[in-house]
Amino acid sequence: MGKGAELSGSLSFLSLGELLQIIGNNGGSGVLQIISKYAPHPGVIYVAKGDPVDASNGDLNGTGALFSLFGWTDGEFTFSEESVDKKNVINKNRMEIILDGSRMVDDGKIEKLGPVSFKKVTKDGAGKEKTLPVIKGPFVDYMYVVDEEEFFEGTEIVSEGSYGNWIYVILEGQVEISKETDKGPIKILRLSDGAYVGSIASFLSENTVRNTTVTAAGRVQLGMLDSQRLANEYAAMSSEMRGIVKSLDNRLKKITDSVALIHADSNGMGKILEGKKAVIKQGKNEERLFTITSGTATIARKTDAGHLPLLELGSGDFFGHLPFMKMGHEPHSASVFASTDLKIAPMDPTSLVQEHENLTPSFRNISEHLAICISVTTMIACEAYRLARKKSPKKG
Repeated sequence: MGKGAELSGSLSFLSLGELLQIIGNNGGSGVLQIISKYAPHPGVIYVAKGDPVDASNGDLNGTGALFSLFGWTDGEFTFSEESVDKKNVINKNRMEIILDGSRMVDDGKIEKLGPVSFKKVTKDGAGKEKTLPVIKGPFVDYMYVVDEEEFFEGTEIVSEGSYGNWIYVILEGQVEISKETDKGPIKILRLSDGAYVGSIASFLSENTVRNTTVTAAGRVQLGMLDSQRLANEYAAMSSEMRGIVKSLDNRLKKITDSVALIHADSNGMGKILEGKKAVIKQGKNEERLFTITSGTATIARKTDAGHLPLLELGSGDFFGHLPFMKMGHEPHSASVFASTDLKIAPMDPTSLVQEHENLTPSFRNISEHLAICISVTTMIACEAYRLARKKSPKKG
């Protein structure tokens, strides 16, 4: 979308969640207005660089107004690209907003406005119905696609524990991400058009071990990306940006491991934080960014069942406020607990913001896709932990 361009249509064709993904994946800034014959006033969402920063719906404002609009299943929308001069009062990643809003509608916490809609379900390992989040990517840059492959329903595209040094983009269709646990495989989420299959580590090392299994959910068309071109672009980054990208990749791997651990055995996870001090508290204002030089830092989210340790970071990883990327972690949605021997060095967020804006669109899309996957997988981990503690609240 170019400056001043408009996107318009019907919510019966594009849901609010899908619409926010499209605007977000294109990094758009502007005003999204929704009009419904079932509402006396229009709903308005202000978007800056792909993320909602404020909203209004009648007497509601901010996050409350934004979530209320997820109940609008009938209406017309118009998105106008323009400069947005609004204070950021919504501090959640857009994918987290989409999943929270959709879940609140399903749970009856948001009033539906319009005809009834139906959610798609799949089967888990035990044969029970389970809803899986579906993550879409931006429009595909075919300049990076060097080969195309087709897979059919149930075909295992990637096997957990296997080796590979390539990365795919989904041209058409969906794939399912699953992981082995001591209690059998679990399905985590689905990836759809424009999403990436693989990791940054895939084209940096020939001995990369795959962390999950990827299976075709129906017919899938994949495009293999130019690994050498991506590796060259990665090498041209500053050492600080390379560290950020590599650390994001590491976070996704570790939060996925945590989901498997919670499903297998959630007891005693709180003990991971014993003897560690909170250096960043969830929800507190924190503008600084650090890189770890030695020791470890544990990212944990506060839940009704106590703090859930999400993952542990080590030397070379970053933590703190990353202004150009929301991943559902610190400082707004998680705390940081330090080991007694933690040593850190400050980073310059301003220079990183500028460098991120100058990355090639494809590499920027890959890094932002990592952040979205981290955010969604974190929510899955928290929900799994909530259910596990509900079954055995007195343990651990």
